[in-house]
Amino acid sequence: MDYQGMIIRPPSEAGSILLQVTLGCSHGKCAFCGAYLDKPFGIKDRETVRRDIEFASMNCQRQRRLFLCDGDAMILPHERLTDILRQVRKSLPWVIRVGVYANAKSLERKSDSELCELRELGLGIVYMGLESGDDYILKAMNKNGDSAYIVSQGRRVREAGFKLNVTVINGLGGVERSSVHARETARALSEMDPDQIGALSLMLVPGTPLHGQWERGEFALPDASGMLTEIREMLSGLNLTRGLFLANHASNYLPLKVRLPSGKQAALERIDLALSGKASLTPESLRRL
Repeated sequence: MDYQGMIIRPPSEAGSILLQVTLGCSHGKCAFCGAYLDKPFGIKDRETVRRDIEFASMNCQRQRRLFLCDGDAMILPHERLTDILRQVRKSLPWVIRVGVYANAKSLERKSDSELCELRELGLGIVYMGLESGDDYILKAMNKNGDSAYIVSQGRRVREAGFKLNVTVINGLGGVERSSVHARETARALSEMDPDQIGALSLMLVPGTPLHGQWERGEFALPDASGMLTEIREMLSGLNLTRGLFLANHASNYLPLKVRLPSGKQAALERIDLALSGKASLTPESLRRL
């Protein structure tokens, strides 16, 4: 397989075939993100992708899921994306689901009928980054669009029949806006009503604008107690029809896997135990991006 630069995929795609069809991220300007500092955005040529699909057809016959890398493969022109999905269906008939990262901009460029066509061709799950429901934070982090814009595109994903997995970042508002970040993120997530939420804890990446702000004393990162208090407020305000709330990424201080709405109260009680010192936290040395 032709992999250029660092390959990043969602934790739930660990066992998937990773097919790199774009390079980097089409936005690539978020202040906190160091995922694609090693490469500019680009679209890989058709022949390279075709060869990779052919390689997968001979060497990845036990893997039943496939993920389209890099950071925003949904930005591909519709004709190009449907062509890739048709090749996957033809050459890898055992693949039962294809996943992709998408942002609100790339989703807005797809019509409702185009989204439905992608679903019919095997695209089954879309991963979106909301990051925060607080418009002040989204603007400060140079995220593309406000919360209403991101929520509206997430709802289109659900309406087209995709499974929707949304990521938020604990601590992104710093100490100053921690409570606002928690409340507004819970509100936006409740409006979007995704199938799954992945809550990561902010870890500052050298080379990013946010890391520079932290070094200059312009951004204060919440400590472990502050992070837990924030995640508690976020979870408390969350109202989903049904779904999973996961805070079990390596960056998190307290691993949580919560089935909503039934498991909310037990999770809040577990966070309270941690805040009172009666439950152990992930040591700082073991936290990872």
